[in-house]
Amino acid sequence: MKKHVYRFVAAVQLLAVLGLGACKKEPTPAFVPTAQPPTTGAFDINTIKDTYPEVAPLASYRSWASYNVHDPAIIKDGDYYYCYSTDVGYGLSDAVLTPGLQVRRSKDLIQWEYVGWVFTTPPAMGSAFIRQNGGVPNRLLWAPYVIKVNNEFRLYYSLASDQFKLSVIGLATASSPLGPWTERGVVVTSTNLPATPVTNAIDPTVIIDQQGQHRMYYGSAFDGIYTLVLDPATGLAQTPGQRGQRIAQRGFTGNTINGNIEGPEVIYNSEQKKYYLFISYDWLFTKYNVRVGRSASAAGPFLDYNGRDINLTEDHGPMILAPYQFAGHGGWQGTAHCGVFENNGQFYMTHQGRPGVDAFYMDLHVRKIFWTPDGWPVVSPERYAGEDNTPSPQADLVGDWEQIKLSYRVTPGFGNEQTNPDFQVSTPLTLAADGTFNGNAANTWTYAAPWLEMRYSNGTVDKLYVQKGRDWENRKPTTVFTGLNGAGVAMWGKKK
Repeated sequence: MKKHVYRFVAAVQLLAVLGLGACKKEPTPAFVPTAQPPTTGAFDINTIKDTYPEVAPLASYRSWASYNVHDPAIIKDGDYYYCYSTDVGYGLSDAVLTPGLQVRRSKDLIQWEYVGWVFTTPPAMGSAFIRQNGGVPNRLLWAPYVIKVNNEFRLYYSLASDQFKLSVIGLATASSPLGPWTERGVVVTSTNLPATPVTNAIDPTVIIDQQGQHRMYYGSAFDGIYTLVLDPATGLAQTPGQRGQRIAQRGFTGNTINGNIEGPEVIYNSEQKKYYLFISYDWLFTKYNVRVGRSASAAGPFLDYNGRDINLTEDHGPMILAPYQFAGHGGWQGTAHCGVFENNGQFYMTHQGRPGVDAFYMDLHVRKIFWTPDGWPVVSPERYAGEDNTPSPQADLVGDWEQIKLSYRVTPGFGNEQTNPDFQVSTPLTLAADGTFNGNAANTWTYAAPWLEMRYSNGTVDKLYVQKGRDWENRKPTTVFTGLNGAGVAMWGKKK
């Protein structure tokens, strides 16, 4: 088998997944930003559900809130966070869905308001390129990214086609995060011509580095993740027609690639003085998970937990988010294609989650990011619910917990092979008041807020960040921890 993977097959499977259960065609609403709905009292967070059959139809789009979200990208402007995402809907086929990229906003990252679509018609410039190269552009758009440059909002979109690897990343601009948006041009393209062996032009993200250079990252399993220098004045490619250089790829088992690689996201952490590249591995419906590498330069090389270049033909860690299951809950799968953003020094990760009870639903998740003492990002095991960073007293740690170790099992291939979400399931953990855990006197724990150290009888040590949180599975406040063990494996915990 060739090492180039035909994204067209993946696209067909994706449309089948997103369109399951469609029936009649519903009217297509125009883009009309809505006013903040009047409230009759305080918002009840318990009204947020895992599944949402009563508001899934297109006619209920104004009630979608944090529902029907895939590939989210969030930017803050003024009092609002704005979320832009792929054209999807539970039980809605591509013929039924309104195309144009979905837009939501929120003041607190919890209560979301659906405000409309970016485009009212498919982007003409991107569509023209696809037709000129013998393809039919997809009706729906994927994986947007928005960045504000001076007073201009720049929205990058992904437009694929009926031909494998014939895709476009285009740019539209606006003076407001709600538009109206005007196409500026095509940024980068990919084709199925033998003379252009390059990755698929999808899943853009953009950063302005510390030297003022504008740089895009994009790509998929065709040939990995690429980076391309942009013209700061226009947001288009600095050199028209260029596709950039590869900076990340997957490993293989025999001649079969270990799975997908896509959805890059890059940030700069000024405290760590490093750039962080977040990447999604595996099939979006099941095993989807997030990996991260870091670099002193936005151009790379990005290194994994073991100091290995993530552009080597092997899989890389740490894996900081993956399908998981706490007790009494069906679990969350498809937990990747993340966006990462910062506000007042606090970093957050957003991504979609698919409930294990019916994985055709797609929910918006937002989690806090914390940083290990040696500078690696880790995410909360629970979604953000407005909690502050007030340290937890030691007394709150004593008692029974659920712990999840984010292990990983390679399943080479894509949707046909990766049918099992491979949930990482919680196990019991008890922290005793005498400083031991799990009933073993040789296992000891100490706490110096916010860091919990768990020393196992075999000599291994887990250093874990403790934080107040919400137990979403049981709808109550709790205490959580997150971190990496000595092998770079993510460890999560939730107090019962």
